[in-house]
Amino acid sequence: MEALIPVINKLQDVFNTVGADIIQLPQIVVVGTQSSGKSSVLESLVGRDILPRGTGIVTRRPLILQLVHIDTEDRRKTNEENESKRNGRLYRGIDGEEWGKFLHTKNKIYTDFEQIRQEIEAETERLSGNNKGISDDPIHLKVFSPHVVNLTLVDLPGLTKVPVGDQPKDIELQIRDLIVKYISNPNSIILAVTAANTDMATSEALKVAREVDPDGRRTLAVVTKLDLMDAGTDAMDVLMGRVIPVKLGIIGVVNRSQLDINQKKLVADSIRDEYAFLQRKYPSLANRNGTKYLARTLNRLLMHHIRDCLPELKTRINVLAAQYQSLLNSYGEPVDDKSSTLLQLITKFAAEYCHTIEGTAKYIETTELCGGARICYIFHETFGRTLESVDPLGGLTTIDVLTAIRNATGPRPALFVPEVSFELLVKRQVKRLEDPSLRCVELVHEEMQRIIQHCSNYSTQELLRFPKLHDAIVEVVTSLLRKRLPVTNEMVHNLVAIELAYINTKHPDFADACGLMNNNIEEQRRNRMRDLPSAVPRDKSHKGPGGQSLSPTDLPALEGEFAKAASSGPQTGSVSDQSDGGTGNWRGMLKKGEENVDRSGGAHTLPASPQKGHAVNLLDVPVPVSRKLSAREQRDCEVIERLIKSYFLIVRKNIQDSVPKAVMHFLVNHVKDCLQSELVGQLYKTALLEDLLTESEDMAQRRNEAADMLKALQKASQVIAEIRETHMW
Repeated sequence: MEALIPVINKLQDVFNTVGADIIQLPQIVVVGTQSSGKSSVLESLVGRDILPRGTGIVTRRPLILQLVHIDTEDRRKTNEENESKRNGRLYRGIDGEEWGKFLHTKNKIYTDFEQIRQEIEAETERLSGNNKGISDDPIHLKVFSPHVVNLTLVDLPGLTKVPVGDQPKDIELQIRDLIVKYISNPNSIILAVTAANTDMATSEALKVAREVDPDGRRTLAVVTKLDLMDAGTDAMDVLMGRVIPVKLGIIGVVNRSQLDINQKKLVADSIRDEYAFLQRKYPSLANRNGTKYLARTLNRLLMHHIRDCLPELKTRINVLAAQYQSLLNSYGEPVDDKSSTLLQLITKFAAEYCHTIEGTAKYIETTELCGGARICYIFHETFGRTLESVDPLGGLTTIDVLTAIRNATGPRPALFVPEVSFELLVKRQVKRLEDPSLRCVELVHEEMQRIIQHCSNYSTQELLRFPKLHDAIVEVVTSLLRKRLPVTNEMVHNLVAIELAYINTKHPDFADACGLMNNNIEEQRRNRMRDLPSAVPRDKSHKGPGGQSLSPTDLPALEGEFAKAASSGPQTGSVSDQSDGGTGNWRGMLKKGEENVDRSGGAHTLPASPQKGHAVNLLDVPVPVSRKLSAREQRDCEVIERLIKSYFLIVRKNIQDSVPKAVMHFLVNHVKDCLQSELVGQLYKTALLEDLLTESEDMAQRRNEAADMLKALQKASQVIAEIRETHMW
């Protein structure tokens, strides 16, 4: 059991060499208010004056004090362990039976404890300054002596309430946070120091200890200054635990007064005086109080605490060792064969890039779509839904359709809907599919760029070692993507241009749509034929203008014209009256204009006739801007709109299928196939080897730190394994 504390000291040394605080080792943390006697208790345990003394706040940095007990006969062996090699000479042996070592001074040995105290003051002022400020950076001191027991103690600044001098206003909060940081370690024992001449119920040390250790399983109370209590009072009830019970116990001690310190009273003499005082004042409790009993109790508590903590420490060390081994592997080994290393890195990046697109990468993203999955989403969700949201007749009004029909007929009224108007309008609608298609190419190109960063962050950690190589690879891949973008855009543009180049009205799907529409029109025509006036002879209805006979193929169109006239014209009056008075020709407009003049009492007059010396300007005839379409115009517009919609859906289906194929062929697959050859051709050059494989400035340092930490963890694991072999727990 006694050998457990040196084991912890050895572990502490192991981690101190790498400057790491990743393992919470068992230790005793001294907590108390300012001037409560914390430093005096520590000096009593050491048996030497080693700590700065004075009024106000003196301890301004944590002091991790390791006490190592050595036997006189084993001193030679200890000296050999502390040999230091300097300037080519070996220094063997140490003058004096007690000495100390600081971590920050490496292997320097201090045999004069006055120098140790001065070094603590100098190191405190180096970081904390001389303005009474504090620092959380600890000072590590190891004391070797045959007069101490094996302990690891932490001296912390005393709790205070009011800033003094030029201390920061939040000095109370800073000190409290620092204390909580150390006593929150579940492997620590809290040594709560309280002065006997204060009320135990107001002890700040016990209060802060109870916050982190509510059960009191690792809190030991120490009552100092027993000799300074008021006359007629004693600490019997406090020491017996009747005021505030503490599970690990309450131990009373008597410290040296400031006068004793000024007069250089030895700690050994102070301990003798303390024993005499306890025998005189508390004879029944003398054997359970005092500095020597406190040292033995702390030693026993720490050994049992270490025994309980070692299994957990072993597990923690093994886990950290595995983590640092993985980290060291990610940093890679120093490069020997640069040519081979460069080729391997290029090949690995190209393979990971292709695997990310194919969905077979080692590191699969779980928070968002990436690589080939995102490209698939762009094709079938983003691009597909965008095309489906395009209205086949969007941006096309009935007036636009009617205007196109009229412009396609020229000066002659048409009996049939001109095919030119259909082609003109359907090309205009198909052209609207080009922008979404080009946007699809842009989105895929952006995702191909994102894959580069994904591979750099997750797939090829080795590239982080060589920032210049990483930048060069990014530049080559970006350049390759940039070169393929215009080619892919041109192909997509050609796909739309191909659809615009030839309107295939014989397309099977379009022919089916036209047949269905013709059936609907034929049914409407038959319904209108039934409504023809009985005054029109059936046999004369087969005669064309001038009395010529019509062929059976001309009959449907002409019957449609008659049906339109019958449905749109007035039911009274002759056909000639309707034709003369209709609004479909300019003579009808003039006639209606004259009638309007007569009805309005001559308020609106037409321009003067030629007989009066004025020319007639037909462009001045008012043409109604908005009017109700005739039945034929309505029918023609509906026919064109149906044809446009039917053909547009066919083209949209083709574009939705052909654009992803074009993007995959001209952009995605081409980059996959040419990536490695492009990288090798651009980067695998002898002149670039040295520059590309230059490590980042901090990579070598990180590798060394990780290697040192891994070595320390492996050594700590060996130390614990040795304990298990000797059945120490």
